[in-house]
Amino acid sequence: MNHRKKRKIKDALCYALIFVSAGFSVVLIAGIIIYVVVKGAPTITWEFLTSVTSVIKGTVGIAGNMLNTLMIILITMLFATPIGIGAAIYLNEYAKPGRFVNLIKYATETLAGIPSIVFGLFGMMFFGQTLGLGYSILTGSLTLALMVLPLITRNTQEALKAVPKGYREGAAGLGAGKWYSIRTILIPSSMPGIITGVILAIGRIVGESAALLFTAGSAKLLPKSIAGLFSKTFESGGTLTVQLYLSATSEGDFDTAFGIAFVVLVLVLLINMATKKLVARYTLTQ
Repeated sequence: MNHRKKRKIKDALCYALIFVSAGFSVVLIAGIIIYVVVKGAPTITWEFLTSVTSVIKGTVGIAGNMLNTLMIILITMLFATPIGIGAAIYLNEYAKPGRFVNLIKYATETLAGIPSIVFGLFGMMFFGQTLGLGYSILTGSLTLALMVLPLITRNTQEALKAVPKGYREGAAGLGAGKWYSIRTILIPSSMPGIITGVILAIGRIVGESAALLFTAGSAKLLPKSIAGLFSKTFESGGTLTVQLYLSATSEGDFDTAFGIAFVVLVLVLLINMATKKLVARYTLTQ
């Protein structure tokens, strides 16, 4: 009886600690969100969102940074998504256990743990100088593709592992080929996990600044035409987080910095909402 009482006390204590930890996390997140909203919301105007900063015109805007962020997201995912998903399919469905597979897994885990500033230095030296791309959106995108590749690969692997073995055995019993069963059964079944990995990668791209300072630069002008939009890929372009950093440090403009932080916060919130809706939609169709 005494033993039962002690166990109940320990369980109650553990439950209380877990509850306090969860409550502290919620309060901390709420405090950050409220502080950013209070400090940044007054800065948000239509001119702030649709113009660029110009001393001559006397305007302060982030339209160029928003466009740069969008371009970097699109180009990065264009490179990282097919490579990451393809690598995960190979490792999970085709590769046989051995040194080569262990080497790939070790390399993936190592890439996931490397600080972003190291990626930035590598991207500047390899993509920027060796390949001659210089400070450009393309250089930043290629660097970020290396950064988010492990995230997409590991999430896709876990999603494929979660598919029941009966699906594979049933497809094989019906005479379906390996690639056919992967394309028509395994990938659709694991799509919620794949989507989660892709959107988490986008969230990391939106919040990245250290690597882009070395690779993409900080230019914030808008192109004057569609042709200029294409050529902008090979020119310097600062994202929202890069401009936030520069506004808060080099320029000392904390109003603009908090306004950008508010915009980034809204973008992250929209990304999380999109993740939940897409995952729920694919889950219902299974």
